[in-house]
Amino acid sequence: MKNIAIIAIISLLFTAFAQADENIWIYSKGADTMPKGAKEFKLGIVSRRGKDSGSYTFNDIRPEFEYGITDKLTLNIEALIFDHNYSVDSEDLEPMFGTQGGLGETFNKTQLGGFEIGLKYNILSTYKDVFGYSIGFTYENRNKYRLDGSDINQDSFVITNYFQKNFLDNTLQLVANVKVEFERRSTPDVLEEEISVDASLAMAYRFAENWSAGLEYRHQSDYLNPQEEGVFNPDLQRSSFDLGDFRVGSQHQRGNYFGPSIHYAAKKWWATTGILWQVAGGGSPFSVSYDDRNWDEHERVHVGFSIAYELD
Repeated sequence: MKNIAIIAIISLLFTAFAQADENIWIYSKGADTMPKGAKEFKLGIVSRRGKDSGSYTFNDIRPEFEYGITDKLTLNIEALIFDHNYSVDSEDLEPMFGTQGGLGETFNKTQLGGFEIGLKYNILSTYKDVFGYSIGFTYENRNKYRLDGSDINQDSFVITNYFQKNFLDNTLQLVANVKVEFERRSTPDVLEEEISVDASLAMAYRFAENWSAGLEYRHQSDYLNPQEEGVFNPDLQRSSFDLGDFRVGSQHQRGNYFGPSIHYAAKKWWATTGILWQVAGGGSPFSVSYDDRNWDEHERVHVGFSIAYELD
């Protein structure tokens, strides 16, 4: 936690020179893009906690800068800072169990996990058309694995669809996001291709001046054939997104989350916090899934906080 505090303080120092684009939920985002020439800096932290065995905390810390290239096109650049602190008891919870060094050992590191750069283009206006719609294209490079903090080399190409509809003089917002991620991940022994689907539904109501309350549902699942020492599982189908060989593999895991958020917006800054519980989950027979939950890829609860400031 000491490392997190240091990172947060450094990031907040930069926010004195930045501008915000409001996000009302932990994961979901609306269809709006930033005005031309507008800038923002945002610090987002999602703390993912609990593997139903021992203790597990992964703090996903993301300082982000956004810039309005035009009124319809927004550029974002994001750093990925991964803070892991875990000691799981079940040897089935790989790769965490092996990375920590076995039963009774601990992994506790804060590391630069990679970077992300993306574009978001608005096609339909939330305020002028029947509903708002934007599409996003993102490239992400990671050198640390989000689950256990180990060394990897991962390239991801992401397509995100943003839908939004407002009601009651824009006090009630409904949004839906559909994100498809194509990941190619390698370690010295393994090369995996994975197709990931991340879909969310959210609503928010502005109940008082500057204040909004929201609810969010999120589904995340991965389609792949996980390898062990470079060998595919013969009982699962692998994914591929090469031009001459596109296929969607077996659903290896899935997790569904639901929970509330609260948002405050002032003239120059805004802040959002929320919590999502895993309400259902599962996966293939080779995932760690029981009690209608998934535990190797997913956590018991996600706690999120983000804050942003405006640049004059």
